[in-house]
Amino acid sequence: MNVALGMPSLPPPVLAPRRTSRKISVGKVDVGGDAPVSVQSMTTTPTTDINATLQQIAELTAAGCDIVRVAVPSADDAEALPAIAQKSQIPVIADIHFQPKYVFAAIDAGCAAVRVNPGNIKKFDDKVGEIAAAAKDAGVSLRIGVNAGSLDKRLLEKYGKPTPEALVDSAVWEASLFEEHDFHDFKISVKHNDPVVMVRAYELLAERGDWPLHLGVTEAGPAFQGTVKSSVAFGTLLSRGIGDTIRVSLSAPPVEEVKVGIQILQSLNLRERKLEIVSCPSCGRAQVDVYTLADKVTAGLEGMEVPLRVAVMGCVVNGPGEAREADLGVASGNGKGQIFVKGEVIKTVPEAEIVETLIEEAMRIAETMDEAPSGEPSVTVG
Repeated sequence: MNVALGMPSLPPPVLAPRRTSRKISVGKVDVGGDAPVSVQSMTTTPTTDINATLQQIAELTAAGCDIVRVAVPSADDAEALPAIAQKSQIPVIADIHFQPKYVFAAIDAGCAAVRVNPGNIKKFDDKVGEIAAAAKDAGVSLRIGVNAGSLDKRLLEKYGKPTPEALVDSAVWEASLFEEHDFHDFKISVKHNDPVVMVRAYELLAERGDWPLHLGVTEAGPAFQGTVKSSVAFGTLLSRGIGDTIRVSLSAPPVEEVKVGIQILQSLNLRERKLEIVSCPSCGRAQVDVYTLADKVTAGLEGMEVPLRVAVMGCVVNGPGEAREADLGVASGNGKGQIFVKGEVIKTVPEAEIVETLIEEAMRIAETMDEAPSGEPSVTVG
């Protein structure tokens, strides 16, 4: 019989409609409006090392990154921008601090966008008109990036510390300056290392205008801590429809940031789900080593692009039910495993053959899905 596989053809449910924001372009990627939530990261190589930077951008692109940011702290970095912007496969944002002259250099270099931090650029407000004119002429968008660690001194004196209200006041003030010059192609971020402060800041900012919003928990920390903090903050906001583009900030390789960001979006049905491993946490009922099984299946299917849900279950309580609900699954016990394809048991194999069998079946299903000419992919069982 034919059974449907993968995600349903109808749009998957989301927790809340997206907040209405205006749409801008970051090179070939639209941000805001009805555009999908995009994933960003930032290179860790010296921007002056053009080859190393382009290599890292290629790795980020392969991981699914939509937009990449590069640091421009010096004139030498600015000089490297034309080659990087021209050869990158995804839009490049120049990250500018301290010196306003590098904003203009980035625009002239052909960068898709420029991130400016009003809190630490010398006499930034005096340069807004020039920056707006240059960006408009070049078709370049901007990000007004307000950070708790570099908040304008005037606002620190007013509020005493980087409160949500202080971050939002800074962002709204700078936005108004650009809007006075009839420049509207910008998004805003109000980042803080505390997810609670960060979430509140974005909630307040979302109420103040229709600007597209870039989400980030700044200095989120090492991989585990940063993943948790970012997931909590992004999940809270995105589940309410707030957020148009995201960057997970981790003390880890940039590709890991992209993986986490994509997984957050997939978990909220804001991006098409690809491979998803459903596995039990194990317990005293488990009769197989679920941890090892799940790790080996995950490793064996790394890079699979089709929307496939694979259940790796270790006992007879929840195992059969979860395996039946998945596209492909195994319910293990008593030294063997029942292999399910979309609810149907297709075979029973010894425990030693479970991983190999799941990988083989997943590859077969993926091939069938790739060959499906149209509509929902299916495979014949039985």
